[in-house]
Amino acid sequence: MTLTAPVRVDVSIESAEPAKAPRTKRGLVITLVLIVIALFWISPLALLVITAVRPLSDFIGNGPLSWPADFTWKNFSDAWGIGNFATTYKNSAILALIKVPLGVLVSAMLGFALAKLRMKFRRTVMFTVFLGLTIPIYITIVPVFIMMRSAGATDSIFGLIGPYLAFGIPFEVLVLQSFFRQLPDEIIEAARVDGAGDWRVFFTMILPLSVPALVTVAILDAVATWNEFLFALILLNSDAHKTIPVGLLNFQGQFANNNTGLAAGILIAVVPILIAYTLLQRWIVGGLTAGSLKG
Repeated sequence: MTLTAPVRVDVSIESAEPAKAPRTKRGLVITLVLIVIALFWISPLALLVITAVRPLSDFIGNGPLSWPADFTWKNFSDAWGIGNFATTYKNSAILALIKVPLGVLVSAMLGFALAKLRMKFRRTVMFTVFLGLTIPIYITIVPVFIMMRSAGATDSIFGLIGPYLAFGIPFEVLVLQSFFRQLPDEIIEAARVDGAGDWRVFFTMILPLSVPALVTVAILDAVATWNEFLFALILLNSDAHKTIPVGLLNFQGQFANNNTGLAAGILIAVVPILIAYTLLQRWIVGGLTAGSLKG
């Protein structure tokens, strides 16, 4: 019996170096492309900020794309008064604080029922709810206005809650029921063995496990409620009940437009949204991707 000596293979370090060069160049190109895309993406916000801190005369004389010859903070104080933000901020905040938790709760209950409970006509209910995603808001303006006027709910921020819920719930149910489907059925079965009913399972087990998805839909719903314009414009008449998007119309006149004041007003309006996205962005990403993962 003969033994063969092990063959020793020497791998040269230089052979691996040429392969790294194309990867490095490819990564550099991708980084540069992403930087260019990011600059284009953030350019409207940068232009908005520059417009908000320049005098109106400089904006009109030199054009919107020129660098300001002078800077001023007076636009923000003027915008606060012109846009009536003391009132519109309060109205938008009250509307969001009532509508968003109510919409998320109703959507969570419906999503849980569609995902985990055995119920008759479940597919029909699901199809009906998701059908709301296909209905354009513009074709419902006249019917909604007639119904709200008949109910005496026009010119009231509380009258906006019904239409906002009707158009917000379908998307929230779509996200939440997709998330609930990924939750193990074993934990629900174990709770029922211990005597827990559907309501107890929902409030003590499902909701705590679904915090990322709930926070995600709450933030997205709050943004949509804060920025909604069409229903607020149609259903609200008096200045005392207007929301922030409708209040921004005060910067548009028949013969002149206060562009710098409008830019400052928009920045004032979006401050809560920017803060929410900055502080809770990881919840948004986690909640939107959680429903697509198994396990």
